[in-house]
Amino acid sequence: MDLKILPLAVTMMVGPQILSAIIFVTSPRAVRASLAFLLGIAAGTTAGVALMRGVAALLGHAVDTGSPSDKGSAGHIIEYVLVGLLVFVAVKNWRGREGAEPPKWLKSLMTAGPRKAFTVGLLLILLMPSDLVVMLTVGIHLQQHDAGLWEALPFIGLTVLIAALPLLGRLLFGRKAERAMPKVREWMNSHSWLISIIACGIFIVLILSGG
Repeated sequence: MDLKILPLAVTMMVGPQILSAIIFVTSPRAVRASLAFLLGIAAGTTAGVALMRGVAALLGHAVDTGSPSDKGSAGHIIEYVLVGLLVFVAVKNWRGREGAEPPKWLKSLMTAGPRKAFTVGLLLILLMPSDLVVMLTVGIHLQQHDAGLWEALPFIGLTVLIAALPLLGRLLFGRKAERAMPKVREWMNSHSWLISIIACGIFIVLILSGG
């Protein structure tokens, strides 16, 4: 896989995704819930990339996506449309920043067990519009390079690694991490609009620079 695609894994976990990981780390069953969450992330990302690779293949049969070097190819046009949508989302988040609040379902994660944690990880990837856009971009990339799903394994692995950072921090730094995580969680809760804008910005830069 082209190394330019790997940083897209960062945008996969920016927002409710990484906030969920932090909440699980601060829950009573932190390790078990976090591991189940990571399994859900891994399963969702693998299934999502496979699905989007199939969508890209269907698009490739219907419309020639072209080569990566052709700026006017259908594949690049799709990416430019995605950039336009991301700009719209970023502007919308900026205009609504005063009343922005994190999803109410995040509060229920403090008491979640492994089964619910797995489900949350799976659905966050498969139902989050920003992640679907990222995985579609990866799928288009695989289609343009005539690459199989196995070439997306570094991207999938990096996505899971980023999701695991809160758990790794807790295991490595113990009580210091336990004290810091709730503060990080509260900051992210109150700045969810900013996190969303940053995610859109990173994604836009990566698409344009990789194109």
